[in-house]
Amino acid sequence: MLIVPEAEIAALMTPEAAFDAVEATFAAMSRKSAYNFPVIREAIGHADALYGFKSGFDRESLALGLKSGGYWPGNADKGLTNHQSTIFLFDADTGKCSAIVGGNLLTALRTAAASAVSIKHLARPDAQVLGMIGAGHQSIFQMQAAVKQRNFKKVIGWNYHPEMLSRLADCAAQLGLPFEEASLETLGRDADVIISITSSFAPSLLDAHVTPGTHIACMGTDTKGKQEVEAALLQRATVFTDEIAQSISIGEAQHAVTAGLIKDTDITEIGAVINATHPGRTSADEITLFDGTGVGLQDLAVAAKVVELAQKSGVAINVDF
Repeated sequence: MLIVPEAEIAALMTPEAAFDAVEATFAAMSRKSAYNFPVIREAIGHADALYGFKSGFDRESLALGLKSGGYWPGNADKGLTNHQSTIFLFDADTGKCSAIVGGNLLTALRTAAASAVSIKHLARPDAQVLGMIGAGHQSIFQMQAAVKQRNFKKVIGWNYHPEMLSRLADCAAQLGLPFEEASLETLGRDADVIISITSSFAPSLLDAHVTPGTHIACMGTDTKGKQEVEAALLQRATVFTDEIAQSISIGEAQHAVTAGLIKDTDITEIGAVINATHPGRTSADEITLFDGTGVGLQDLAVAAKVVELAQKSGVAINVDF
């Protein structure tokens, strides 16, 4: 069995490799050759933490395994990232555990890759202003991945805690882009692409904020009860997701479906757009929304890639098990 420690991931995995792995996974899911198992995600009643498992199997790549982990909101005070996870890969022919991989950085990279895939396939080609809602740990990965997909001229941002916006400003500066703090009303009006990456249980972005032609990537809602945007916005938008089953149960669409504003049949898996079996955006005025719930197959894809890279570079630890 191979072990790839968290400390080795940054030197092995690139955002570009994560993007390719996630895009290929979404395409395989749409072809029905890869599927996710039901998610387990629960509040454990300790440390205000959410903990769970995401797993699946890809018959094309033979990626089989699970990610175990969750969200510990008090970790920042301990010098740790709030998101903690580990990925376990298994040999599809024997069931033997083949690798254990640190999952913290990979989770951030695969989440950012998913929103970037949605921007590539759904945002207007002439998009110039990137709007960021949320300034937590994952926000910089989101921005770094997004700017590779369109020729953005400016980044604007909003956060529940404005003092944290310096993280977005610093990231934008490193990317050579100006940054401006904005109200939600201004962000919704001016941004061509909006990425929301929060852990909120109440909507921040409202339907009235968003103008025609915008693409929105909702990347923070991955648990029952979480919500980043007003449900009415999904009724006005053309909604895409990574997986419909998760979208309507633990994703952003759960609220619109419960309210009877949309049905599961109104949601399209983005893999269909990648595979050209769905046209995606059909007009410049269309609002597109990607509900990125985060699927286990994304984790398995990036973990399998990092194991491959770790073996080539000689940093994988081989142990008898």
